[in-house]
Amino acid sequence: MPGSTEQISIVGSGAMATVCAIILAQNGHQVCIWGANPKSIAALKETRQNDRLLAGIKIPDSVRLTSDDADCFNGASIILSAVPTQYLRSVWNRLAEFVPVNAPIVSVSKGIENQTLLRPTQVIAEVLDQKSKPKAALAVMSGPNIAAEMARYLPAMAVVASADDALARRVQSMFRTPWFRVYTNTDAIGVELAGATKNVIAIAAGILDGMKAGDNAKAALVTRGLVEITRLGVAMGASETTFQGLAGLGDLLTTCVSPLGRNRHVGEQIGKGRVLEAILSEMESIAEGVPTTLSLVQLASRHQVEMPITRGVHSVLFEGKDVRFALTDLMTRDPKPERVDFA
Repeated sequence: MPGSTEQISIVGSGAMATVCAIILAQNGHQVCIWGANPKSIAALKETRQNDRLLAGIKIPDSVRLTSDDADCFNGASIILSAVPTQYLRSVWNRLAEFVPVNAPIVSVSKGIENQTLLRPTQVIAEVLDQKSKPKAALAVMSGPNIAAEMARYLPAMAVVASADDALARRVQSMFRTPWFRVYTNTDAIGVELAGATKNVIAIAAGILDGMKAGDNAKAALVTRGLVEITRLGVAMGASETTFQGLAGLGDLLTTCVSPLGRNRHVGEQIGKGRVLEAILSEMESIAEGVPTTLSLVQLASRHQVEMPITRGVHSVLFEGKDVRFALTDLMTRDPKPERVDFA
């Protein structure tokens, strides 16, 4: 059973924020969800459902809902950040002055900030430092966690990573249920990078689905995709083994095969010949892999890491390259021995 009761403020009101709130509230914790849009929060209060993203899933009456910046952190013992990566800086700039001293922050965002190329926890730390706030203990939770499945209490697992092992175990205890198992890890860099990079490979997997390229091609892409994102992670200081676990291979598989995966959906539509802007305009939630592709190409260059699949996705999304030519380029690269070492 979970440990002592926490008072948890969740920054963000999307699908994952909602699912986390449900789990935590059912475990007896006091939970508050903060959303930036007062109208959206008012709608949530009225229906107690996130109709746009998780229709039919009730938010427990015990979960407090607010758009008040100061009120959301009232009494908070721990904070969960569930904001899309490209909006993180603006949200935390807005909220930083109200963050309680000594309240750890757990990020569930999956992406790399454009321009700065920072991971979500790095963005949060930088904003708090710029606002002269005391340094907060940070953790990241990630894994194969499709919110719509978790909202139906289907079995799932995740990993929470922090340099502070006590914090990781504290978060593990908070989320522990008979159907949701959380492991701990000390490699926060790897867990955070794995969660971001797999979304780009998922776009490529979706492109293959849209082209009806077959299961052989998709299996090969996922395998080689894991190699290249691991290679980047190791170059940036992460542990190779992290990418073989839930945050790496586990999340990659789910995102590449699930029809519920946003990034795979984007790729599938592109593979069918549709235009990126039109696809994104129809989506209710954000496909983090699209902006992350821009960041990863820059990181690959900075760290001199070969990432042909990521560069192929970039050429299709942002350079107007035909998907058929991009696939041909991948298949006709110079032949070489298979290597899965990452040094």
